[in-house]
Amino acid sequence: MALSENNFKFIQDLAREAAAIVLEPGKEYLVETRLGPIATQSGFKSLDDFIDQLRQNPKTTLFHDQVIDAMTTNETSFFRDFHPFEALRQHILPRIIEQRAPLKRLNIWSAASSTGQEAYTIAMILREHFPKLGDWNVSIVATDLSPTVLAQAKLGLYSQLEVNRGLPAPLLMKYFTKVDAKWAIRDDVKKLVDFRQMNLAKPWPILPLFDIIFIRNVMIYFDVDSKKSILRRIRQCLQPQGTLFLGTAETTMNIDPDWVNLVYGKATVYQVKQPLLNAA
Repeated sequence: MALSENNFKFIQDLAREAAAIVLEPGKEYLVETRLGPIATQSGFKSLDDFIDQLRQNPKTTLFHDQVIDAMTTNETSFFRDFHPFEALRQHILPRIIEQRAPLKRLNIWSAASSTGQEAYTIAMILREHFPKLGDWNVSIVATDLSPTVLAQAKLGLYSQLEVNRGLPAPLLMKYFTKVDAKWAIRDDVKKLVDFRQMNLAKPWPILPLFDIIFIRNVMIYFDVDSKKSILRRIRQCLQPQGTLFLGTAETTMNIDPDWVNLVYGKATVYQVKQPLLNAA
C-alpha cells in the first residue's frame, strides 16, 4: 500500500506526539509495512483511506493505539549483546548487594522491556549467581508502551527461535519447561518480574528508587529533547551510586552532562555525578 507524502507527515507527527518516536524521511516503507496489514484487516481499501479515518477521530481510538503499537520496534533477545550482563553479574550486582545488605532490598527497572527477555535474563542471573538474595525483597519492574508485547511477556512463553537467540542451553533446561512447541519460564523466575504499561514520552507514574536501570536500545528512536527529558527523570529515580545501562549505540555524552561513564570489559555503564564537597 503506497503512502502519500501528507499522510506520512501525519504518521510522523502522531508517532512523535504519542511516543516520542522519530520517523525520518525515507522511512515511508516502514510505515507501509507495519500499517498496511492493519488497514487491510480493518477493511480499508488503501493505507491512505485508513489514515484519513485516523485524521477524523480523536487520538484516543483503538486505531490510534494500533498505530503506535505497530510503529514501536520490539526487537529483543535473551542476554542481548552479552557484555552488559557480564558486567552486571561480575561487577555491578556484587557492589550493590554489598551496599544494600543492611536493608536486604534490591530494585531493578527494565524499561522498554518488549516481550520480556531482558527482564527474565536479569531474573535468571539473580537466581543462578546470587543465592544469598533468597531472603531479600527483590523487585524487577519491567515496563513497555505496547500492551501486545506486555501480554506475551506476562505469559513467559517463547518459541524455539526465541530461546535459541542468546539463551545458553543449560539455562534453558534449568529455568524453562517445554509446553507443546514452546518454552515456558519457571514460575519462581516469573514471579520476580512485575510487568507494567508505561509510556516513556508521557508523565511517569510514581516509581520506587532503583538500584539498577536498563533502558537499552530505545532512546535511539527519540529526538534530543526527549532523550534529555528521559535522562533527567532517570536521575530522579536512581539511587545514589545506582547504575544505568544504555544500548551499545546510546550515550549520555553531549545530551546530559550530569552523568559519568564507567567501563567494565566491553560494557559501558553510567552513574550520576556526585556533587563536589566544599573544602573545609
